[in-house]
Amino acid sequence: MDRLWAPWRIGYIVGDKPEGCVFCTKIEHDDDEHNHVLWRGEHNVVMLNTYPYNSGHLMVVPDAHVPDLVDLSPEARAEMWQLTLLATETLKRALYCQGVNIGVNMGAAAGAGIGDHLHLHVVPRWNGDTNYMTATAGTRVVPQSLEDSYRQLQPVMVELAGEILGSA
Repeated sequence: MDRLWAPWRIGYIVGDKPEGCVFCTKIEHDDDEHNHVLWRGEHNVVMLNTYPYNSGHLMVVPDAHVPDLVDLSPEARAEMWQLTLLATETLKRALYCQGVNIGVNMGAAAGAGIGDHLHLHVVPRWNGDTNYMTATAGTRVVPQSLEDSYRQLQPVMVELAGEILGSA
């Protein structure tokens, strides 16, 4: 395959680039749907990854602009894991994923693309989702837009928050 058309990426290529930290910018603004923020906790948010590995790729991002888990307060660390559970259960219920990868890349050497603002990845997986495109072309096919993912995941997350976090 010589070309993989992705016309929706033109907005990233020619669009305005945020100054400063992209996570801080999204956390500071209150247009959650536009910023793909699905849930706001006291110390962390759950948001869709703008450049996902799979449809529904979520991140748990602390409000604090820190590079390492040790830099978070004990309350923020505890909430990060509670929101990871919420994100995982939301993906299972809304997208019927058969597995989930959870990971933190701290520092550039560990693969962090944004190393100065800690974030945790929650990636839904399905049997067979690593197909020939990934294996032979090093290209991932993400079949759902971020907007459609948001609309599918957000109400399920709100519903599950009452069960998992004891709030709604």
